[in-house]
Amino acid sequence: MKTFRPAKRRIRVSLGESVRILRELQGLSQNELSRRGGMPQATLSAIENDRVKLGVERAKVLARTLKCHPTVLVFPGWDVGRNSAT
Repeated sequence: MKTFRPAKRRIRVSLGESVRILRELQGLSQNELSRRGGMPQATLSAIENDRVKLGVERAKVLARTLKCHPTVLVFPGWDVGRNSAT
């Protein structure tokens, strides 16, 4: 794979946008995600609109509900190729 080149970042995604994108990719409404995660829909809306911080505990709950690792939510723009220390 000598010709492999990592993809360039085209857009920046906020933490709230990453939650919304994952929710929509799974075909869930805010109401359904809030029901499954035991979180008020208003709180979920505020997270998706970057009006409140996600926080560690909410990240764990949403990650479990969205079936992803919490770091996917907490660090939406992290690029292994550029940000790693190696």
